[in-house]
Amino acid sequence: MANMVAIVGRPNVGKSTLFNRLTESRMAIVEETSGVTRDRHYGKVNWNGLEFSIIDTGGYVRGSEDIFEAEIRRQVELAIDEANIILFVVDVTIGISHLDEAVAALLRKSKKQVMVVSNKVDNNERISLSSEFYSLGLGDIYSLSAINGSGTGELLDELVKHLDKEEVVEETNLPKIAIVGRPNVGKSSLLNSLLGTERSIVTDIAGTTRDTINTHYNQFGKDFILVDTAGIRKKAKVHEDIEFYSVMRSVKAIEDCNVCLLMVDAQVGIEAQEMSIFRLAEKNRKGIVIVVNKWDLVESKHSKSTKEYEEYVQKKIAPFIDVPVVFTSATTKQRILKAVEVALEVNENRIRKIPTSKLNDVMQIDIENYPPPAIKGKYIKIKYVQQLPTYAPSFAFFCNLPQYVNEPYKRYLENKLREHFNFSGVPIQVFMRKK
Repeated sequence: MANMVAIVGRPNVGKSTLFNRLTESRMAIVEETSGVTRDRHYGKVNWNGLEFSIIDTGGYVRGSEDIFEAEIRRQVELAIDEANIILFVVDVTIGISHLDEAVAALLRKSKKQVMVVSNKVDNNERISLSSEFYSLGLGDIYSLSAINGSGTGELLDELVKHLDKEEVVEETNLPKIAIVGRPNVGKSSLLNSLLGTERSIVTDIAGTTRDTINTHYNQFGKDFILVDTAGIRKKAKVHEDIEFYSVMRSVKAIEDCNVCLLMVDAQVGIEAQEMSIFRLAEKNRKGIVIVVNKWDLVESKHSKSTKEYEEYVQKKIAPFIDVPVVFTSATTKQRILKAVEVALEVNENRIRKIPTSKLNDVMQIDIENYPPPAIKGKYIKIKYVQQLPTYAPSFAFFCNLPQYVNEPYKRYLENKLREHFNFSGVPIQVFMRKK
């Protein structure tokens, strides 16, 4: 089961600082709406051998204070609904505000594990001030300073005790294909067009992620699991910030699949949210197929329209451009089976294993034709290469001076691997190791 931890709280309490401290990096998902920039941070945390996802809900001001409080409430409700554990961050230098009390009231009604984080505790005097937050009625208080890291180890030690230690393994080896994308791009239409009305080909499988429904598709010679993020939820629950909702749902679906069908509205194009989801899939080493939907609504098409659109897509997603693009219309069922066929091909590419002998026969010629540039008068000699036993294609090149091989040359090796072997739609990792 995917472990999801959400950081919630009012603005300026140090949520993003805590996020950056726990992930040891910056991974920002940005969405611009009505002139307001919203930074959505999603990352991975590994503590004592247990990995989990963490997402920073952030905070923003729009209009009056009442509107602001309503926005905070919507985001906290979503975090409560989607996450396994909630980190409720408060500011020890200010104490309990009316917004803190509003958030705490929502958390008390939930059945989720809540951990109150008293931030900005930079000295011993502030440790005693943290006791004020016990009045929120949410259990123990974890005092820390996100900016310098003190106290974060104790927080993580306690947090991992409440996470699922074992993954739920389904009794199937079928590839999992997830439909992801922004709201109203046609995900539901694609799902309905694929499933049709033939009940005999549909069986529900208990999802490994809460509220995600996995559907077994077996028709037209295709056999796979469809991981849906198109919104199979009760209407009463659909009231949250839809941009934030789609990112959180995409995070879970991406973690639970083998290949992502990233849907793009042909009339809108690739914007910040599509790029956010694309980078999430790439970082998680998943296969990717870009599905340009509503192609039938594009006016003034000509013989080179698809070619020009593919070039536009490649410019947007660079430098990882070896990604198939399929043009569909979910409502008219135009090329929807083609999208599935390409996704299954990408899954084959993702699990492809190249024999070491064949790999060296091909790559050594490219290395001899264009060897790594010498650094400080020292020549780099790559002796051999082998594919690593990972779930996504990874290759180790063994040489005498791996620390001197620069990123452009690694990109050259990756391009040659793609040239000789079909890894379309699959992120490739290239490692340089000491011989």
